[in-house]
Amino acid sequence: MTDFDIIIIGGGIGGISAAARLSENCSVLLLERESTLGYHASGRSAASYIKDYGNEVVRELNERSFEFLQTKNDGVLSDRGLMVLAKSSQRNEFETSSKSLGLTEINLCEATTYVPIIKSKVVAYASYREDVYDLDTNLLITNFEKEAKRNNAQIKNNANVVKIEYVSSLWRILTDDGEYCSRILVNAAGAWVDHISDLAGIDKIGFLPLRRSMARIPLPSGFDVGNWAFFSGPMEDWYAKPDAGQLLVSPAEEELVQPHDAWAEDLILAEGIARYEEFVTTPVTKISSNWAGLRTFAPDRSLVVGSAKKNSTFFFLAGQGGYGFQTAPAASNLLKDLIMGLPNDLEKNTIKKLDPKRFN
Repeated sequence: MTDFDIIIIGGGIGGISAAARLSENCSVLLLERESTLGYHASGRSAASYIKDYGNEVVRELNERSFEFLQTKNDGVLSDRGLMVLAKSSQRNEFETSSKSLGLTEINLCEATTYVPIIKSKVVAYASYREDVYDLDTNLLITNFEKEAKRNNAQIKNNANVVKIEYVSSLWRILTDDGEYCSRILVNAAGAWVDHISDLAGIDKIGFLPLRRSMARIPLPSGFDVGNWAFFSGPMEDWYAKPDAGQLLVSPAEEELVQPHDAWAEDLILAEGIARYEEFVTTPVTKISSNWAGLRTFAPDRSLVVGSAKKNSTFFFLAGQGGYGFQTAPAASNLLKDLIMGLPNDLEKNTIKKLDPKRFN
């Protein structure tokens, strides 16, 4: 049996960012059930940074993460822009969405410079903000992985956790290929976070794995989507963004499911694509590929970062929902400071609202 200061369960963006931070001062083992890091939700993200996305708590984490995302290792952000489109019957929803996301109303002529396939007979309103970015999720995971390995953290893939015990002030973790021991255990298991808590004898919080689907579609020849904005309707029931010379289109659904290796359902995708097609001049005639991921939220849709009430050596970095990448630098830094007993520059009220003990 191998001993570590800290064991992290889960190799998504939460787990690998935690491993990078914590391995600066501690011996760290990360256990990932799949063959690669970021296999589930982290590998199926729309990959954007939107400062005003999420509730007040999430937005502070977004803001505190921005400098790291923009500058660390030459940065992982690139310019994109965000535009909301609405029909004449959707004025109220348009105003609400635009205000929430910090967008400024623009005329339709300007809107077509950001997305030239807008259907002018349908779209009555448009709003836009420039400071929205693509986020290179693969690069961010790779950067954190490299940092963790430089700090001598160990990463074990194909490590399915089957049993967890707390004995003599130590966590004993049994996997399919061995047993490991640590003083501190971090639950960063994504959609499986409640399952890991249950194995460890920690009260489940009641996380909600919500499926979201995506399709990649080609456009007719003659269009270069490289400089197009991320664009959506005002009711968050579809969105589209450029990706690898094509468009990603999502129905933006939030269907509660059991944790599993998610896939897109044809009917859900078709409904979302139909909503998208109402706003554009180019019908969808082909889907290049499709997939789905589970965006896992806490009941109040804020992240969960901190120690469990029942055992102060069991920590959560979970409930990232659709904000995992754009909050990862600040959330993992907070986790490190909490474990190391260091001060953190987040607002005290924010830290309290992230604390798992808010649910007990």
